[in-house]
Amino acid sequence: MLLIDKYAYMNKLASVHPLEKMTFSLGLLLLSLIMRDEQISLITFLVMSAFIILGAKIPLQYYAKLLLLPSFFLLSSLLSILISIAPTASILPAHLWTFSLSEWTIFIGNDSLITAQQLFFTVLGSISCLYFLILTTSVQSICYVLRQWRLPTLFVELIELTYRFIFIFLNSMQKIHLAQQARLGYQSPLQWLRSISMLIAALFAEMFQRSRELNNAMQARGGEAVYWQESSSYNKKNWLGIVIIFVSLIIYGGISHD
Repeated sequence: MLLIDKYAYMNKLASVHPLEKMTFSLGLLLLSLIMRDEQISLITFLVMSAFIILGAKIPLQYYAKLLLLPSFFLLSSLLSILISIAPTASILPAHLWTFSLSEWTIFIGNDSLITAQQLFFTVLGSISCLYFLILTTSVQSICYVLRQWRLPTLFVELIELTYRFIFIFLNSMQKIHLAQQARLGYQSPLQWLRSISMLIAALFAEMFQRSRELNNAMQARGGEAVYWQESSSYNKKNWLGIVIIFVSLIIYGGISHD
């Protein structure tokens, strides 16, 4: 989490206006979800990965590790779609593989394979769009654009506060865990369970205290927050490139369907 935030501020595309990056990433995300075309999703993944690795200069190994994070959820979803179970006496639809077990038949149908394949490429393209956004754009920049889009102020402020408390939570957890390790608090299973329970209780108490201090600080300022302002400017070449990529994918998708 800390490394993601570091790259969001220190990547080679950090100076690009956040509205351009959000329009590019969210636009391709919606295009991939709406068209649900395997080739479009694959092209989206390749384009976004190229911008992340070659444009933003994010290390390839770190990007590959990020892609592995949602693999468990994707794999479980694909297995639930691929594998079907039916009584042995029933008539099976068109299938590629079957296995009989007692009175049941486990099989992989042709339609299930097509659905799973479509889901895999759609998720792959969508994940690359989201990773491009979070690896190249800071949360302050994203919230700035959300305010420009006239989203409810309360919603945007909740995003900022939640994101801030994630790092406070991680920092506090690391300090408490380090102190417990120095006192050999994880030497046995019983000590491990006791230390974990004390860690959770201490984190809850500290987060509650931090939230009260933050609330008192905001009330002392009359409830007015100081908003971050974007200093970068728009680039016509970037907007032209975004339009060209969108139009090219839409035309390619229309031709491939024909």
